[in-house]
Amino acid sequence: MSAPLQTFSESWYRIANQRISLRPGVVVRRQNYRGERWIVLENPFSNQFFRLRPGAYEFVARLRPDRTVQEAWQQCLDRFPDDAPGQEAVIQLLSQLYFANLLHYENAADSAQLFERYTKRKQRELRATLTNLMFMRFPLLDPDQFLLRTLPWVGKLISPFGVVLWLAVVGWALKLVADNVPALRNQAQSVLDPGNLPLLYAGLIFIKTLHEFGHAWFCRKFGGEVHVMGVLLMIFTPVPYMDATSSWGFRSRWKRILVGGAGMIVEIFVAAIATFIWANTSPGTLHNLCYNMMFVASVSTVVFNLNPLLRFDGYYMLSDLLEIPNLTQRANKHLRHLAERYLFGLKKSESPANRFKEAFWLTVFGSTSGVYRVIVFAGVLLVVADKFLLLGILMAVVCLISWVTVPVCKFINYLATSPRLERQRVRAVTVSAALLAVVLLCLQVIPFPYHFRAPGVLQARLRTELVNDVTGRIAALKAKPGSRVTAGQPLIELENPELALEFADTSARFEEANARLLQAMQETIANLKPLHSRLATLTNRLTKLETDRAALVIRARHDGVWIAPGIQDYVGRWVPRGTRLGLLADPGAFEFTATVSQDDADALFGKKIPGAEVRLFGQAGTVVPVARWKVIPGEQHTLPSAALGWRGGGELPVAEDDPRKTLEPFFEVAADVTSTGTSDVALFHGRAGKIRFDLEPEPLLPRWIRRLQQLLQKRYQL
Repeated sequence: MSAPLQTFSESWYRIANQRISLRPGVVVRRQNYRGERWIVLENPFSNQFFRLRPGAYEFVARLRPDRTVQEAWQQCLDRFPDDAPGQEAVIQLLSQLYFANLLHYENAADSAQLFERYTKRKQRELRATLTNLMFMRFPLLDPDQFLLRTLPWVGKLISPFGVVLWLAVVGWALKLVADNVPALRNQAQSVLDPGNLPLLYAGLIFIKTLHEFGHAWFCRKFGGEVHVMGVLLMIFTPVPYMDATSSWGFRSRWKRILVGGAGMIVEIFVAAIATFIWANTSPGTLHNLCYNMMFVASVSTVVFNLNPLLRFDGYYMLSDLLEIPNLTQRANKHLRHLAERYLFGLKKSESPANRFKEAFWLTVFGSTSGVYRVIVFAGVLLVVADKFLLLGILMAVVCLISWVTVPVCKFINYLATSPRLERQRVRAVTVSAALLAVVLLCLQVIPFPYHFRAPGVLQARLRTELVNDVTGRIAALKAKPGSRVTAGQPLIELENPELALEFADTSARFEEANARLLQAMQETIANLKPLHSRLATLTNRLTKLETDRAALVIRARHDGVWIAPGIQDYVGRWVPRGTRLGLLADPGAFEFTATVSQDDADALFGKKIPGAEVRLFGQAGTVVPVARWKVIPGEQHTLPSAALGWRGGGELPVAEDDPRKTLEPFFEVAADVTSTGTSDVALFHGRAGKIRFDLEPEPLLPRWIRRLQQLLQKRYQL
């Protein structure tokens, strides 16, 4: 996209008279990227690769032990004046080939002056190891001979017949999954239970081992070699890995893409077989192991392997699809070019992109992948710290040094000493300082709109839960559920034969006691006191039975709408005393009951809240005004509605034995809502939504620091 590196270089004298050549064992292959020819150099002894353009290869091919660099470059320039690399490009090319172990150089004493020192390479390796502390690799064996012996049988599946078989098996498994969605969802709740973790890890090892062998077999099928297989400590969890970098030398990009996706192909196929076993076995070890294999294959494929923003299978597949080799390195170089060219005014800066479309992809990938990796690693650090706090702190310190301290020091050194900024150093320093000042100004000084949201449920201000005061059988419904009723209107009629018999028996005993009292008043006055006592007892019992008989008809206690979904199925059913038989809600006035988490409690109690608004699910585009609100003092543990908890599809974690009991305390806010100006919004009891509390504007940095402190205090009590 920009002008090539300059033809002549002031440092040319350092290498002009040196005699350099490619190593004798280097293998040369041709590849096509975006319609252009590239040359791939492979060192079969170290399994290292390097891609370069035909013009650069014409120069490299002319390097010989009996010919100087100057002579080789002059011959290339004479024959290919338009495509020959400039002297500056030659210096960079030889340096890169040297570090890729592709050059043979006899004068080892002067090599340190021509190229970067060996110690710098060791520093880079150490820095890369520290940066990838959570993904350390330990090579263990060379599986190439095993692959050669098994390829005649396995290779038959890497064919059109294998494609048809894969589609049939996976398609059938997907149908089984669709038929058993409720069972799969229920079993997913126990995946992370302590008793299931050994089976989960066993399924992970089995699936990932076949995953890596899938890469290896596909690579061997297409002519590549696989000489490294070992253990990868992914977040300190041992999982297998293999090295299939020889696939980079394949001319066909579709073969390279197939090698990249081979692990997922094998993984999904094995998961499909596990689905058949799971669907045809009863709960037990084998049944649970197959489910864990299905879970690992689905989650790991989507989150890690297929994700192109992490350097796993999806990354290499995307690189081949876009035909952009070394995607991460080139994206970083392109972002650096954009900064040098448009911020620092460095006109000679050159982008690694050759076309606008390629520059677009490099910009998008470089921007998104860096942010995504930071988010993923931050989440991983929190997971590790949950189990091993000291180890998590150590990893956080290493990441802070690798991602913040070292880059900042390198950038300062670049601004101060880089020869590229010789004529633009003042502008580069000024622009960098200005950008830093703008960032600090935006984060620390300039206030931004501030608000927080809390889930809640709409409830009628006047509401009564209907329960039966006596035991009985539901004989009939006197009102239609969902209809408006008036105070005193019958809703449900119960029947209780035992109550009728007891009333008749008590009435008879009352008549008997009353008759005996009249007889004693005429004959034996001494018996009056016990008879009066018995008569009072029977009178109280009759009064209680009369009340229970009246309670057999459940009536509305006030005007409103009777809400009782599914109550028709209760007709004829015996219901004990205190059974919930619906809700009577007055639709004239509503309040929104919100649950505010402890993370937002400081804003709720310690900051001024100018206003609030409610938006209900299903009609989030319409605002429901809030007239006033009241914070209920004291922490709460019981949700106003089960719909706000995890088991009801809400956001709050709840206990397994009670869908309304939260695992963490919250604060309850009752907000009066009005339907004024919101005639399009349907207000009814039990409808969920969110309330937004608007706070006074505040800079971003204090908010982030406060959130970080809350996170550390909540998770680690720091």
